[in-house]
Amino acid sequence: MLLLAGISHLTVARIEFQAQVPPWFPADPDAVVLVSGVLEILIGGAVVVLRRWRALAGLVMTAFLIAVFPGNIAQYLGHVDGFGLNTDQARLMRLIYEPFLWAWAFLPTNAWRLVLELVRPAPVREQQ
Repeated sequence: MLLLAGISHLTVARIEFQAQVPPWFPADPDAVVLVSGVLEILIGGAVVVLRRWRALAGLVMTAFLIAVFPGNIAQYLGHVDGFGLNTDQARLMRLIYEPFLWAWAFLPTNAWRLVLELVRPAPVREQQ
């Protein structure tokens, strides 16, 4: 899914994705769409191809999806149409759906195991 979204960022949905870039974001919306499209292709490809690094790629994918969430909030608050989200109700439903998308990126890739390893304290070795 992320691969297809990234390709559409660079091609058929480029203008639609620009609607999601908040007006307060300090960069050109088209540049943001292009960069995020490339990142989506790279991250999605890493999840598919780099099996050994899948948990890390899943963690990066989850972080990326959370990072673009403010754009979705701005789309809702600004009443900006895009991707068929042409009502406040539709835009709100998307916001409610987003955490499930994060879980979809985080859980099946075993990114949660990587997080546990990072936060779990190292075992204490006994002095001999």
